[in-house]
Order: sequence, then structure tokens, then C-alpha cells
Amino acid sequence: MTVTEALKARISTRAFLDQPLTEATLRDILDAARWSPSGGNLQPWKVIAVSGAAQEAVKQLVRNYQGPGMFPDEEGAYPVYPANLWDPYRSRRYKVGEDLYALLGIGRDNKPGRLKQLAKNFDFFGAPVGLFFVIDSRMGHGQWAHLGMFMQSVALAATERGVASCFQELWGTMRTTLKAHFQLAEHELLYCGMALGYADSAAVVNTLRTEREPVDRFARFHFD
Repeated sequence: MTVTEALKARISTRAFLDQPLTEATLRDILDAARWSPSGGNLQPWKVIAVSGAAQEAVKQLVRNYQGPGMFPDEEGAYPVYPANLWDPYRSRRYKVGEDLYALLGIGRDNKPGRLKQLAKNFDFFGAPVGLFFVIDSRMGHGQWAHLGMFMQSVALAATERGVASCFQELWGTMRTTLKAHFQLAEHELLYCGMALGYADSAAVVNTLRTEREPVDRFARFHFD
């Protein structure tokens, strides 16, 4: 598989098979991803992997925290999305949500159904392994960019090995609870999560393909 093929094959998988992902496979993925670019070679990332009982303990945190239809909100100074998101970004975000719910037959007026689907994030969509990405909160924007490149490298290395993934920013809404659970240091910040496992190819939700802007919409070429 080429890099281009992996980029096009990777999707946000939202339904996984009940099939274990071995620690050896995960270590192999991370061993490849650690070569991700890093300014000054700071490598400003840490990873926490949970499976089995450790994953169940994280899920229980959510069950203890939320009431009916409620979700934690502990984003702090690092919200997943800016307040009052503007176009074209707002429209793009809105469309992928509407496309997802339409594919699943969940109408706009079915708020309980939408919340139920959203809550599957906190079950890692049934994936056998959950990853959490941690960064030192004293780092600057550059190091956050490097963390993002590392996360992308994890996803692409997984894709190359036939392992599906889903970036899960929703875990960022309960950073305080997870920080205490994992006993992170004072300046350590949990950014987001990722589900890892083997995709359920029969699940209709995994047929969703989001659109991408053509090159000429986001790039300018100043060539002599």
C-alpha cells in the first residue's frame, strides 16, 4: 500500500468487529508512527492505550458522569471547535453530521437517536483498543501541530496494516476526569482519543465518505 492509497483508504470507522487487536500489532503501529516529523525533535506526544478491563474502566467513568442525554464538558482552554464557527467550516461540519444521520435513518427531530449515536464515541464504537494522546500544556501551537502529524502517522500506519481507526475529539470534553483517572502530571493535557480495531465492513455507517475540497479551492500557485 502506498502513502497515497493509505490516505484515501483511511476513514473515521464507527463500527468495529469483535476481534482483538494484539499488543504486538499496536506496538508495531506506534513503532512506525514514532518517525513522524517533529520540530526540534521535541516529540511532544505521549500515548495511553487501553484495552480489556482498562478500557472498561474508562467507559465506566462516562457512565458515572453523565445523566440521560448529558455529556461531560471539560474542554477547558482548549475547545474542540471555536465558538460560533463560521463558514465555510460551519457548513462542512454540519454536512458531515447530516450525512451521517441520514445514512443511519435518524431524522433531525430524533434527538434521542442522535444522542445515542453520539454516545457510541464513549464506547470506542466497539473497538478493542482505545488510544489517548497527551501533550504538555506549556507547549505552543507548533508542538500541537506536531502532535497532529503524529496522530495522522498512527492512523496511516494502522491503515497499512489493515487496522481501522477513528479520531475521537469528543473525549476532550472530559479531560479533567481522564486526567485524574490516568494520574497525569500537572502540565499534562489529554487532547483526544482514537479507536483502533478491525472495521465491520457490513455496517452501513462505515460506508460514509466525506467530501474534500479540490486543490484549486485551497491552494495558490505562484510559479514563474
